[in-house]
Amino acid sequence: MENKNNENDIVENVSAETPPPGTELPDGKLKRDISRLGFNAININSVIGAGIFGLPAVAAARAGDFGPWMFVICGLLTFTLVLSFARAASLVRETGGALLYARKAFGSFVGFQTGWLSWLSRVAAMGANTNLLVTYAAWFWAPLDENPWRPLALTAIIGSLTWLNIAGVRNSMAAIYAITLLKLLPLSLLVLFGLGKVDVAALFGADMPELGSFGSTVLVLLYAFVGFEGTVVNAGEARSPRRDLPKALIQSITFIAVLYFLVQWVSQATLPDLASSERALVDVAALLFGGIGAAMLTMGAVFSIGGNLMGSILSAPRMTWAMARDHTLPAWFAAVHDKHHTPHNSVLFYGAVCLAMALSGTFVWLAMMSTLVRLIAYMVVIAALPRLKHRAEAHADEFNIPGGMLIPGAAMLLCLWLITGAGPRAWAVTAVFFVLGCGLYFWSKRR
Repeated sequence: MENKNNENDIVENVSAETPPPGTELPDGKLKRDISRLGFNAININSVIGAGIFGLPAVAAARAGDFGPWMFVICGLLTFTLVLSFARAASLVRETGGALLYARKAFGSFVGFQTGWLSWLSRVAAMGANTNLLVTYAAWFWAPLDENPWRPLALTAIIGSLTWLNIAGVRNSMAAIYAITLLKLLPLSLLVLFGLGKVDVAALFGADMPELGSFGSTVLVLLYAFVGFEGTVVNAGEARSPRRDLPKALIQSITFIAVLYFLVQWVSQATLPDLASSERALVDVAALLFGGIGAAMLTMGAVFSIGGNLMGSILSAPRMTWAMARDHTLPAWFAAVHDKHHTPHNSVLFYGAVCLAMALSGTFVWLAMMSTLVRLIAYMVVIAALPRLKHRAEAHADEFNIPGGMLIPGAAMLLCLWLITGAGPRAWAVTAVFFVLGCGLYFWSKRR
């Protein structure tokens, strides 16, 4: 008996070690190729999209000189949500993200609905952002905004991203690293050359907006911070997910909040009529760098949106793969490519649906419910934390939040406050897809 116990101890200790790069998960054969730096890059691309290229004008119009501080406040509010996800990520090492946390805490039905609605919101965003990317790219070549070039461009973009993600995680990560540098370069140059124009006295002497407009401004600017929840979906392809994911979430969101603050500060100091600008950062760059400025920031917007699309197609197909793994979607979605070790069927399906949405234009009304769904998913994850802790095994890399559930509790209140701003149409669309999800779930279970 003593020898048997010793052997069990050895097996348990070996399984708890960090797996080397390229090792496979028993349930999915997905390679663990993503490092902490990789998760930082994924999160930066998932969060920084087109929003920062338009929101400086909104912040200036609604908050005046207090605009830069509004991004700090939104960053702090988002940080409460990020800490909650970091806590959950340190307790789980499999693929799935929010849907996996929900399933482990509340059962397969809640887990499926969390993943199903989150996946739909990502389809809508992917379709919308691909169209936006082509619109920005048309600045360089006007025919891109017309038939037949626009649908051809949409097909080429989504088709290329789909192929790249099927070909392997390492290929996807190489592209994400490159796009991260290309999207951050113009924004960094904007900040660097614009700091000489900032007014410190105006920044620290700014008055807060009135309470009524303050709340609505926070609601608008928080849209620039969503998307971080997609980063945790790829835990099953991480080298050490419970150690690397929490740190990557915290590091990248901190960096993003500081970057947004500096961009807003420089923009308001450089462009006096920022509040009325339709192309805020393009106009700021034109003043700082001359004629080449507009081209530089437009290219930055293209790469920024492209990186956002890359992050989406890297994480969203893992949701359908995880749901099929849990037997709440047909087994076809759980197939893993023999050579590339990627969920190729789920990637193909996601790319096809996104392309259909982008070409049809019907994604607009679906996008209305995407933010509401994200907030619901955030609330489910926060509620799941106590149960996840109870059911998880203790390990050295566990991430603990100071104050226990105090910060997640504040995040829950934030989500409750935000969903009150959702209109009846957003709730109606969400309810329709919830009912559709119920039918799909029970059909898959019966089969």
